[in-house]
Amino acid sequence: MSALDILQVGPMASVQDLGRKGWLQAGVSGAGPMDPPSFRIANALVGNEPNAAALEFAGIGGRFQVSGPVRFAVTGGDMDIRRGEERLHAWESHDLCPGEVLTIGALRGCVWGYLALSGGIDVPPVMGSRSTHLRSGIGGHAGRRLQAGDRLPLGRAAPAPLLALRRPLRQRPAGTLRVVPGPQDDRFGAEVLRLFLSAPFILSSARDRMAQVLDGPVLAAGGGHDIVSDGTCAGSIQVPASGRPLVLMAERQTTGGYPKIATLASVDLPGLAQRPTGRHVRFRAVSQAEAEDALIVARAELGHCLDALEEKRPPRAKGGMR
Repeated sequence: MSALDILQVGPMASVQDLGRKGWLQAGVSGAGPMDPPSFRIANALVGNEPNAAALEFAGIGGRFQVSGPVRFAVTGGDMDIRRGEERLHAWESHDLCPGEVLTIGALRGCVWGYLALSGGIDVPPVMGSRSTHLRSGIGGHAGRRLQAGDRLPLGRAAPAPLLALRRPLRQRPAGTLRVVPGPQDDRFGAEVLRLFLSAPFILSSARDRMAQVLDGPVLAAGGGHDIVSDGTCAGSIQVPASGRPLVLMAERQTTGGYPKIATLASVDLPGLAQRPTGRHVRFRAVSQAEAEDALIVARAELGHCLDALEEKRPPRAKGGMR
C-alpha cells in the first residue's frame, strides 16, 4: 500500500472527509472541510468516492512524497504547484511517483486548499469519520494537525484517467452574504438590526476551523448577551458581550449561550471561509425558503461541474498510475 510522507506542511493542515454525523448530542460537531465543493472536486479528479479522506490546508500547502505511484489533485484556489521543478495546474489530476517531490505553495486570494490522492487517506475512522476534529482531538492522524515527519497510509485505488475541471464552479458570492434572521434577533433593537444588514464588517485574523470573528460596528443586544444555552449550527452568527459577531464554522461548539442574530445561509458558508483576512463582508436577509432554494441550485451546479470533468490528453508518458 502507498503512503504519503509529509516533508513540510503549513500550520493548519489536517485530514478531513465530508464530516462526522450523529454525534451532536455528545457535543461533537461534524468537522469536515471548510469548503466542501472544492473538497468534492478534488476527490472526483482523482477517481475517489466523494467521502474519501483528503488533506486540507490553510494559507500554504507544503512538500510531500509518496511511497508508491498515485494520482493527485489540488483545489481550493490559485497557487504554485510543482512536481520537482515542473509547474502544474490546480483543478487537474496529475501523476506522482516515488522519489518525486510535490510542492504546494501559498494560496492566492483564498484561505483553504485541498490535496486529494487516489485511494484516499486511509486513517482509521473514529465515530464513523476520518475527519480530524481538532478541538476534541479525535479522528484524522492522532487527532491533531499534521506536521513534518508524519506518514499517512493511502487506500487502494482503481485505475482511472487523469482529469481536469473545464467548467469553473461559480458558487463563491461576490457581493453580500445571505442570512436568515434569528433565532434570537428579537434580543436586538430595530436600529441594531438595520446596522447589521447595512454596515460592512471586516474578516478579522481571529479565525480558525471553529469560528470567524468579524470587526466592525458593535452590535449591542438590548435584551442582554446571555441566553439559556441552546443548539447551534454551522453558520450561526453569535453576538457575545463584546458586540463583535462571530460566525460558527465546521468545528463549532454544538450549544452556546450567546444570542444568535442570524444564521448564514449554508450556500454562502464556503465563500465566507475562503475570503482572506481583512476583506469586507456585508449581509442581506433572506427567508429560509430562499436559502434552501439557493442551496439546491448550488448543489445542482456542483453536480454539473463534476459531470463535465474531462480526460486530459495526452496522459503523462512516465510510468505513473492510471
